Amino acid sequence: MGQGDEARVDAMIAQVIAREGDYSDHPADRGGATRFGITEAVARADGYAGPMRRLPLGRAEAIYRRLYWTAPGFDQVAARAPRLAEELFDTGVNMGPNVAAAFLQRALNALNRGARDYPDLTADGRIGAVTLAALDAFLRHRGAAGEVVLLKAVEALQGERYLTLAERRPANEAFLYGWLADRLS
Repeated sequence: MGQGDEARVDAMIAQVIAREGDYSDHPADRGGATRFGITEAVARADGYAGPMRRLPLGRAEAIYRRLYWTAPGFDQVAARAPRLAEELFDTGVNMGPNVAAAFLQRALNALNRGARDYPDLTADGRIGAVTLAALDAFLRHRGAAGEVVLLKAVEALQGERYLTLAERRPANEAFLYGWLADRLS
């Protein structure tokens, strides 16, 4: 990854942190206490033992880079489709990286023209060589406009999930407007 790519990832992480805000402990949020969008459970799993109100910004940035960008393979998607990778990162922050990766896999399956362009994927939420090969084949067949269409498909799946979350748990209605306003372009 080049220096310009690193700056782009830094900017993307800064945007998520700005959107997520500082400290929050909303009673309707099952994630509990968060700082910079990092839940207490994630911070503790990362080894942070202090109060959530004091989670250092640098630690939150490192968690985002490692757990929400590199580990799920969104950095590898970025080498092929940068806008799509940014959306997967943002979706992963809000819904979990495996959910975002599964959205990509489902969209690729629906757009492979009956498996004529590449074989169907198992939507297991893990980006590996098979998913990346399917993405490469999709982009080869569909060109630059393909990334835009794939991005729309992922966002459609994300929007549908937000509505389902609000329908299944009325307390989530407190967040629905913000999710739709802030997370979908």
